Amino acid sequence: MKAIRNVGSYLFGPGALGRLEEVLRGDPRVPAGPVVYLVDHFFAGFTAPLAKLPQRPLDRLIFMDTTHEPSTDQVDQVAARVRADFSDLGGLPGVIVGMGGGATLDMAKAVSNLLTNGGQAADYQGWDLVKVPGVYKIGVPTLSGTGSETSRTCVLTNYQTGVKLGMNSDFSVFDQLILDPDLTATVPREQYFHTGLDTYFHCMETLNGRARNGIVDAYSEKAIDLCRQVFLQGDMQDQSSRENMMIASLMGGAAAGNTGLVHPLSAGLSVVLGVHHGLANCLAMGPLAEFYPPEHAEFLAMAQAQGIKLPTGLGADLSDEQIGKLYASSIVHAKPLGNHLGEGFRDILTPARMAALFRAM
Repeated sequence: MKAIRNVGSYLFGPGALGRLEEVLRGDPRVPAGPVVYLVDHFFAGFTAPLAKLPQRPLDRLIFMDTTHEPSTDQVDQVAARVRADFSDLGGLPGVIVGMGGGATLDMAKAVSNLLTNGGQAADYQGWDLVKVPGVYKIGVPTLSGTGSETSRTCVLTNYQTGVKLGMNSDFSVFDQLILDPDLTATVPREQYFHTGLDTYFHCMETLNGRARNGIVDAYSEKAIDLCRQVFLQGDMQDQSSRENMMIASLMGGAAAGNTGLVHPLSAGLSVVLGVHHGLANCLAMGPLAEFYPPEHAEFLAMAQAQGIKLPTGLGADLSDEQIGKLYASSIVHAKPLGNHLGEGFRDILTPARMAALFRAM
């Protein structure tokens, strides 16, 4: 039995971003000192959201390139830049604000950890390897579904080792959140669907797993109920749906940790083929009907209801070398695979069986 740490506090509702200055300057829990804004590079051309960031002369705005999945090298580079910018202040800002999708939020959490713990990001990939609290961090999600805003991990790809793994630690949890559904209004439709389904997959994997917890189950059940409202009833991007999806993502992130088969296969697709996480999850679910029959059918119904065409044919041209790398990058995730299949998961997911799954995508 272990104590669970959740986000300290959050503001939720349309226009919430406009209260960021109130949080930064008026909340006694927030440390004084310069603020580093780590913002998804998508917003570089949008003046309205950036104008709501209460920047002062000593603050820094750094656009995070999210073209590819976040990597350990990228986190190392950003942390080094921040240390250099604040070398006269001991290398540390007062606050990190991460604004963007799951990739940006994960990088903000990882940079926060690295600034106070030292070393390199790869040193902390695993469970409870971060030893001291990071720089105070505030998350501003602009996509709903990854759950990064409430999860205790920040997932990074180490391209040297070929492993996609998180800094799983209580110190990776955001101290505060600004949850503004207005920020998700302009998300491209397919990306909105793929990312939103990440919450559905997190939670259905949890409920189908062996490591169950009553509170986590309750979060998962409610998040799935909200996903059904969003994706099976009306337009998934109207005002009500965007608010519901933001709540579902928050709950899904709090429930994340004990996933199953979707996320390990998805990790392989991201590491080897560079597929973004939300889409990779949808591709991974494609051949898993035998493992998740009702959820697979519901997933397809959600796509049909929202007019989303799921890509097919990815596996048709995979080389034997790529299949081998996909297997290695997926089977390494023993905890979630064992959560669904038990200790003998390698006897079930043999190289040949995994090859067939990837070729069916």
